[in-house]
Amino acid sequence: MTSEPIADRQRLYLTELLGLPVFDVKGRALGRIRDAAVVPLVHPSRVDRYLIGGGWSWMTVRHDFVRSISIEGVWLHTEQLTPYHDDESMLRLVQDLLDQQIIDAEGRKVVRVSDVTFRLAVEDGHDILLVDDVDIGLRAVLRRVLQGVVPRRAVRWLQRPIPPKSIGWGACNIIEPDPRRRLRLDIQPARLETIHPADLADIVEHLSPEDRGAILESIDSEVAAETLSEIEPRIQARIIESLDPETAADILDEMAPDEAADILGEVDEETSEEILEEMSPEPKEDVEELLEFDERTAGGLMNTDTLCLQETATVSEAVEAVRESPDIVEAQNSLFLAGSGGRLTGVVPTSRLLLAAGDEVLASLRLPDLITVDVGDKSKDVIEVIDKYNLLTLPVVDAEGRLLGVVTADDVISLLRRS
Repeated sequence: MTSEPIADRQRLYLTELLGLPVFDVKGRALGRIRDAAVVPLVHPSRVDRYLIGGGWSWMTVRHDFVRSISIEGVWLHTEQLTPYHDDESMLRLVQDLLDQQIIDAEGRKVVRVSDVTFRLAVEDGHDILLVDDVDIGLRAVLRRVLQGVVPRRAVRWLQRPIPPKSIGWGACNIIEPDPRRRLRLDIQPARLETIHPADLADIVEHLSPEDRGAILESIDSEVAAETLSEIEPRIQARIIESLDPETAADILDEMAPDEAADILGEVDEETSEEILEEMSPEPKEDVEELLEFDERTAGGLMNTDTLCLQETATVSEAVEAVRESPDIVEAQNSLFLAGSGGRLTGVVPTSRLLLAAGDEVLASLRLPDLITVDVGDKSKDVIEVIDKYNLLTLPVVDAEGRLLGVVTADDVISLLRRS
């Protein structure tokens, strides 16, 4: 067997740490390590406690009681051990991390932890272990299979031909359903909030129902809303039901009214009323209005957030309105014109504003044909109109021809996904 590379001597795996004997200052064996814990609020990666024993006789060794650590054992510079007391600020690597699902923020996927790699370092003259990587590859599986069966050094030799596969500790996002424990473990959602909502939605869909809600309630409500809108419709309602009404309301406040209404239409009536009670007045009013429409009609499909100006308004006034409503313009490619009595008289693509003079009247820029659907038209008829005229936005009007909302291509896609 060839000598071990220097880099490997500075590493220790959790599978190797478990079962290592612990010796006191006189070289007497005190027991074997059964778990190790990180306390993120104290240090993000240093092993702070080593747990010895098991059952009803757990004891702990503080990191600063350790003199040296190797693949052969752990030597202390004291004889002092303390009984173990459960502490929510501790992340126990065997109990809380091994075999658990975590989120790889860089790879944008859910992975299962097979092992943990430590880096051996020195602090104040004594050895410490720092969590370097979470292992998810075949190497880690091999170590798990051979753990306690083949000598540790032999396992290291056997794993050499297998390429390592791991995630840096800093890229790992641990899933913790309990909000209070998330704070104690200093679990920060910042990395998750940088993931594209569509990718984050894929991640959430692969989690258990309990963990799905934990992710959405831990991140910014706007990011949560964008993520929820990308999730499969059959899962959306279940997630909202798992959240407390206040958190659910904060998320739905950030969604387009039609999307929020679609979700609330799928939850039970009591839960829907509780969430609506917590929503902000303006989004609540829009959602309640949409909930009155049959979901299989244009009214049930439409979004009430639209940009509608008087047909006598100028391009400069329209540009200012666009600037004040960036979210609407991002979702819709047109603004709408109203005449006397509020009747819809035309549609102007926002792109035309870029080519027109500031004092030009909007009525002169409208499209030659005004295509609309009535609020009570069946959804299948709405889809046919959008498909026939290749529209991205389709205005919905009442019996007097007044604009009530707009159906977008995205709304049609969402409807087809729910079918």
